[in-house]
Amino acid sequence: MIRNYLKVAWRNLVKYKLISGINLFGLTVGMACCLLILAYISNELSFDRYNVNANRIYRVTRDFNNQNGSISLRLSTISPPFGPYLTNDFPDIEKMTRLLDYGTTPFRYEEKMFNETHAFFADENLFDVFTVKVLKGDPKRALADPFSVMLTEETAKKYFGNDEPMNKMIRCNNKVNFKVTGIYQAFPSNAHMHPSMLLSFSTLRDSTIYGEENLRTNWGNNSFFTFLLLPEHYPVRTMIDRFPAFLDKHMDHRDFNGQDPSKFTSLGLQKLTDIHLYSHTDYEAEENGDIGRVYIFAAIALFILLIACINYMNLSTARSALRAREIGIRKVIGAERKELIFQFLTESVLLTWLAIILAAVLLYFLIPFLNRISDEHISGNILVKWQILVPLALAPFAIGILAGIYPSLFLSSFQPVKTLKGIFKAGGSNISFRKVLVVTQFAVSIILIICTLIVFRQLRYMQEKSLGLDKEHVITMLYNTALYDKYDAFRNELLQNQAVRDAARSSRIPSGRLLDDMGAFTLSGDSLKPLNTDIKYVATDYDFVPSFGIHMVAGRNFSHAFGLDTSNFLINEAAVKTIGWKSPQAAIGKDFKYGNAKGHVIGVMGDFHFESLHQQIVPMIFLLPSPSQSGFYNNLTVKISGGNMPSTLAFIESTWRKFVPGIPFQYNFLDEQFDNLYRSEQRQGTIIMTFACIAIFIACLGLFGLSAFAITQRIKEIGIRKVLGASVSQIVTLISSDFLRLVLIAALIAFPIAWFAMHNWLKDFAYRISIGLWVFLAAGFLATLVALITISLQAIRAALANPVESLRTE
Repeated sequence: MIRNYLKVAWRNLVKYKLISGINLFGLTVGMACCLLILAYISNELSFDRYNVNANRIYRVTRDFNNQNGSISLRLSTISPPFGPYLTNDFPDIEKMTRLLDYGTTPFRYEEKMFNETHAFFADENLFDVFTVKVLKGDPKRALADPFSVMLTEETAKKYFGNDEPMNKMIRCNNKVNFKVTGIYQAFPSNAHMHPSMLLSFSTLRDSTIYGEENLRTNWGNNSFFTFLLLPEHYPVRTMIDRFPAFLDKHMDHRDFNGQDPSKFTSLGLQKLTDIHLYSHTDYEAEENGDIGRVYIFAAIALFILLIACINYMNLSTARSALRAREIGIRKVIGAERKELIFQFLTESVLLTWLAIILAAVLLYFLIPFLNRISDEHISGNILVKWQILVPLALAPFAIGILAGIYPSLFLSSFQPVKTLKGIFKAGGSNISFRKVLVVTQFAVSIILIICTLIVFRQLRYMQEKSLGLDKEHVITMLYNTALYDKYDAFRNELLQNQAVRDAARSSRIPSGRLLDDMGAFTLSGDSLKPLNTDIKYVATDYDFVPSFGIHMVAGRNFSHAFGLDTSNFLINEAAVKTIGWKSPQAAIGKDFKYGNAKGHVIGVMGDFHFESLHQQIVPMIFLLPSPSQSGFYNNLTVKISGGNMPSTLAFIESTWRKFVPGIPFQYNFLDEQFDNLYRSEQRQGTIIMTFACIAIFIACLGLFGLSAFAITQRIKEIGIRKVLGASVSQIVTLISSDFLRLVLIAALIAFPIAWFAMHNWLKDFAYRISIGLWVFLAAGFLATLVALITISLQAIRAALANPVESLRTE
């Protein structure tokens, strides 16, 4: 019996080649999109789960609170003393391990020099916590001794080629040597961090690197990723509840004006497998994903699959007139309705099986495209696991039944007497249901179009908005310690080239995050009044403000003419408002204390965007370190003219090599760094746009099916109208108007849904566009235009047909 159903199903698919082909194409494209999104979602959900102990590893986080209790800073890192105290006070902790990001650090071997951006100091017990495959060396001892280093295979190849790397020395920062004690397999792409080299944590005890005393007592350097391995089913909430007492016990109350430290800072625990999708602290090892994005793409996948299924329903019912006689004959010779329903469902499932096989083949070719637009490293193998393969094997039955149940019930309901007489006509309720399906399709498509337009409008706004500083033709470099004693000579030589406009040093540069705060106080005589909010500081030199074209609204910049400027401050307008001074002019000359420095406010800068437009402009203060404090500087900025860029860069590089031999020359353009702040939104917009185009294309296939069905039902009416003198344009208008009304209804449904979704999405930006009415009108017009073209193709053909053919039986 089943064999017979399959044989008849195959014959029908082959017999009606056009509609079967369109059905197959629509389902294949829809399922391919779903598989693509499923691969993306599976990859996002798989982060860090490769670790054997993934469910027992937690990262310790730290929050900082203002006087009023509001959180001012959230960090994924903590101070170095916390680790040993945690293991001492919480004996249930099985292992504690720490990593410290070494930033961008120059390493060299013989003549090969590289700036490593993923070098980490790591505790020797790292491999007891994380699952890392060690290829050479003893994982128990490789990171035990100071000045030991382990490399990934790729890093070892980069430095040593095909030579044996073990026990060779690589020089760090042109100062100290590290001995290669192991080679490990690189962390997989679905890890939240990717160290290219691991330096022994014990090296930090050396006073030239960090110092034993700092490791034990420095509560201010919150740069250490700290992970705990806890027992199975450990009550994590219990540990978190004990953290306030733990902080008050170990931290110095004098650092908090005699108050309990737990009032101003708190610790938390974050599950390793939650870091990638749920962690959005102010400092992460790498850019994380977002669970919200996963939900968005899952919804898009379901929408596209729904549209593909609706297509099948519409196209199957559109060919109902072609199969009416077949159904009538089957009923006359004894076929029961349930047998007809099973037959039609068999055809639907068979077609779905063919579609999913073709979609799997298509997936192989589309994965590289997805990786390009998402900037991921997704492999089709991510789907090769039983949790996904079993649902995929059942999907053709579920989708086939979902897509085929309405057409099977509809087709099996035909009355044999009417179908055999040739007077079959579908009921109005059935047509109404199909219209509901088309409205649903186009509502989804219009929502996606609106979302795409708003995402790209916001991206354009962020790229074109004035930042309050000059980011064009500015190159940034790391400020190396080798420049400490010869910076003035280096800068003077740079300025000898007319293409170099200025050069400056700073602790942080625009496009980075403002994370540093030392506590601010206003002075009134000898009394101090602490501020209830943070003021973020940047250490700069005399040339930072003019290099970036930052506007001074009151007072002056740091100047060599004033020897005491190392005790004075520049603040921005946001700081003036936060402190409560009446105006920027009123702030000039005010006594102020920041950290341990007392001085006066000598200048007020106009507000400018140091960070991305995700963040509000925060209160800022600029400090001028004394010559002996050049260690405050981490970045070097060079302002150049726009002409003859290659020659200018070559000059800067040659000057760098002259003053800093042995350190690789590496630079970035500031405008590109600002653009990179919005890479996530750019990728998201590209993906949504791609799938929006696919969705509206599949929706047009459904509209094609419904218009074909309607024209088939009205073929005699069209013939009569032509005989009575109706023109082609009148007939096309008559047929198209019914369908365009459906698109307009879809637009009215889509508009409020799209507005609600994008209104919430824009909340992530402190500075954002307003959602204008024209966006909705443009999306509606675009959908209407596409629908009109789709309908007109068939309407014109019907209007041009010879009426004799349709009326000869009358």
